[in-house]
Amino acid sequence: MPQQHDLNVTPVHPSLAEAAKVWARIGVLGFGGPAGQIALMHKELVEQRRWISESRFLHALNFCMLLPGPEAQQLATYIGWLLHGTRGGIAAGLLFILPGFFVILGLSCAYALFQQTDWLTGLFFGLKAAVLAIVIEAVIRVGRRALKTRFALIVAALAFAALFFFDLPFPLVVLAAGVAGYVATRLQPATGEKAVAAAAKQALADRPSVIDSSFFPDSASSWSRTFQVLATWLVLWIAPFIIIGIMLGFATVYTAIGLFFSKMAVVTFGGAYAVLAYVAQQAVEAYHWLKPGEMLDGLALAETTPGPLVLVLSFVGFMAAFRAPLGLDPLVSGLLGATLAAWVTFIPCFLWIFLGAPYVEALRNNRALSGALAAISAAITGVILNLAVWFSLHVLFSSVDRFAAGPMSMPLPVWQTFQLPAFGLALLAAALLFFFKRGVVATLAICAVAGWLIRGF
Repeated sequence: MPQQHDLNVTPVHPSLAEAAKVWARIGVLGFGGPAGQIALMHKELVEQRRWISESRFLHALNFCMLLPGPEAQQLATYIGWLLHGTRGGIAAGLLFILPGFFVILGLSCAYALFQQTDWLTGLFFGLKAAVLAIVIEAVIRVGRRALKTRFALIVAALAFAALFFFDLPFPLVVLAAGVAGYVATRLQPATGEKAVAAAAKQALADRPSVIDSSFFPDSASSWSRTFQVLATWLVLWIAPFIIIGIMLGFATVYTAIGLFFSKMAVVTFGGAYAVLAYVAQQAVEAYHWLKPGEMLDGLALAETTPGPLVLVLSFVGFMAAFRAPLGLDPLVSGLLGATLAAWVTFIPCFLWIFLGAPYVEALRNNRALSGALAAISAAITGVILNLAVWFSLHVLFSSVDRFAAGPMSMPLPVWQTFQLPAFGLALLAAALLFFFKRGVVATLAICAVAGWLIRGF
């Protein structure tokens, strides 16, 4: 259980070991995709432990939403960096990934050997329903803090509409909100003053936290630091290519895996679903790593494990190397392929954060950008709401189609596939969280057992 503090007193700065335990906890409990993971971090770090204030949490999330790759993992890395520098960022980012990565490795081995995943359905049915309640709670909490003006409400509504009804990329929506906020500030000083006042009011309304409006990280932005970070993480990025190439040759499936998923790491704006269709097509038709339909099986595995959904790429890397072992044991080859896919997918995430975070922090108190940042915070509320609605549809309905008409493209549930047990479990989770004040672990455990009983019998 998190340590309880006087709400008027700033909590003690946690040690790296204390923070590592919490990051590991978040990694193990990080079900539900980005919506569930952001909600869980908000509950653990903002509400319960007060290691970071609401305004600083949203500021970090604003930046992470603009980056390629899994935004929740990058948010964990950013907050870890704020708390304990580069060591803290690496620890937070790795512990966010590793539990799900090890689970997906085990499931990939079982799948390759037995081609069977049906037994997972009952085990994770209740977990998803429980995460839905956690996501809804986060939307309510963030919305109350971020939407202080009519302009913010309009931006949040437009952001949600752009994402849900027109399927526009996250970064484009967030950038547009920032531009709108900046222009409104310059053209309409009154609107700008309201935005600045709202941002200041939010900062004042933040409860005392370890990372609050007065906190500044030790790492300052500079050209020498930028060059050092860039060189270090680029070397780490390409190191596996050289090592594996020397050992097994460069014209192998491992080189193809490394190059292909390195490219994906640079263009995965808008989350994993933005590129999964392309990955599936290339893995089946161009590289022949997977058989038709196996990408859906891999996606099912990734959706039922903690951690970023993009871990499905490790499944693809595993199957590709498993079927081209190059003299190695197929399972060993598959594990190597999965690890390589994960390495080139997530190393760039650390690069983007450690490279850009100091500059983002330096701009935090720039008054000229306050209107833009306030608008981005409002848009992020719309983004989280969109993620919550998308996740809700996929929890409550076993089949979700897509409605397209002209520029409009939106998810549309198949109403006949409504899952009453999932709805009942979501209500149970909401009751446990809101009325009985149970913790996240207890809520997930109770709903997991209930879901297993429902699906098992």
